[in-house]
Amino acid sequence: MIKNLMRGLTPLALILSPLAAPSPALSANVVLLPDALAGLAEAAEDPDGYKETAFRHWNKGLDPADGCDTHSEVLLAEAVDAPRTGADCALTGGRWTSYYDGQSVTDPTALRVDHLVALQEAWESGASGWTAARRERYANDQGAAATLVAVTARSHKDKAGRDPAEWVPSDAGQYCRYVGEWVATKLRWGLSADKDEVEALKLFADGPCEETVVLRSTAPR
Repeated sequence: MIKNLMRGLTPLALILSPLAAPSPALSANVVLLPDALAGLAEAAEDPDGYKETAFRHWNKGLDPADGCDTHSEVLLAEAVDAPRTGADCALTGGRWTSYYDGQSVTDPTALRVDHLVALQEAWESGASGWTAARRERYANDQGAAATLVAVTARSHKDKAGRDPAEWVPSDAGQYCRYVGEWVATKLRWGLSADKDEVEALKLFADGPCEETVVLRSTAPR
């Protein structure tokens, strides 16, 4: 699927989308996508035993005193124009850009907070062996901007639990950002990638996205 998508695109359509420029303090953790991909362990996926309830979300977020859960905190953090916050952190107004499909959204109820590496994908890639507490930290991770992302409900449903061998954003200009953030998230949490996934990622890393910047980080234990 990925080969067919790339074959049908002109170079101009595959605009590189490196992550934001890092501060000097993070320079040791900045790598290009091909080097980051080389650090990703390859392993077969194990789907046995997955259930969404194995990952507790949404919890009280970064600030338990603000009345907002992780979902609402992500919406607040990613708003282009800040929404109004009412009782129980009810959000109204505001504006967001869903980078999966390039849509501008002014109704927070039309958004979903997506786990860029879906919960099922995480389970199959190593999270099945984690403690419940670590899975909760993963499901509510705001320590890296890539892990959780506010997107349209339609693109969230379209992506579902698929990995980059099966799905990339409909906005071709965001391919490189997406695969870079996918690899960054898997490395952050020590998750593996299966053979088809690695091959798809290599197509991007060896081609249009070879200069995409990946910020490496380590999740809290």
